[in-house]
Amino acid sequence: MLIAITRQVSPAISQCKLTYLERVPINLDVARLQHQQYEDALRAVGVEVHSLPAEPDLPDSVFVEDTAIVLDECAVIARSAADSREPETASIVRTLEPHRRLFFIHPPGTLDGGDMLCIGKAIYVGLTSRSNPEAIVQLQGFLAPYGYVVKGVIVTGCLHLKSGVTQVATDTLLVNPAWVGRAEFLDMNFINVDPSEPYAANAVLIGEMIIYPAAFPKTRARLEEAGIPMLIVDASELAKAEGAVTCCSLIFKA
Repeated sequence: MLIAITRQVSPAISQCKLTYLERVPINLDVARLQHQQYEDALRAVGVEVHSLPAEPDLPDSVFVEDTAIVLDECAVIARSAADSREPETASIVRTLEPHRRLFFIHPPGTLDGGDMLCIGKAIYVGLTSRSNPEAIVQLQGFLAPYGYVVKGVIVTGCLHLKSGVTQVATDTLLVNPAWVGRAEFLDMNFINVDPSEPYAANAVLIGEMIIYPAAFPKTRARLEEAGIPMLIVDASELAKAEGAVTCCSLIFKA
């Protein structure tokens, strides 16, 4: 069984931290409805959803992915370079403690979960404004005893590694090659996003199904042509906060 940790949308989401997007109004009611539909999509593919209450003083806290990476053997609690996001981890620690042994990124390491892509025993970490080489060193120390290899990946033009690449099948990645180089990922096939849809590379893979945002029809057509089964959700309001579908959950085996 898979568990997904989610968190309700903060009433302060309009004050979210933005790096690459211009600030535009976010409809809180619509954001909450879309988030509920996202949780329903997770349930529809067999995931047990543990939904945490909203954090009124933490605008970005719906994006729980950034707080940790959860593997079969352990979990690593992240440490964002965005100081305003540091308080988000406390409730995640309490939530994950019953499930996994926990490790913690310490200064000067900085790490966001959105910068980590795990493919088998390879963990790729985006080198971005949120995640640095020191965090990679710490991750390798934590995870080497479990057989993992941690590799840094140069990312340009977007906030996180998973803004530019995610896994959509066992052997296939969906990628924006303008933001993330394909050469970093050995023995994988690739589907490029449509160039007119640069933010279209983010998908949640569960089993053989992906949860995918409705906003990218041209890239969706490429996924359909490749035979990737999809469950489509509208995440347009959360996208205004520089979030995407992977950002809204921490998914792991029970």
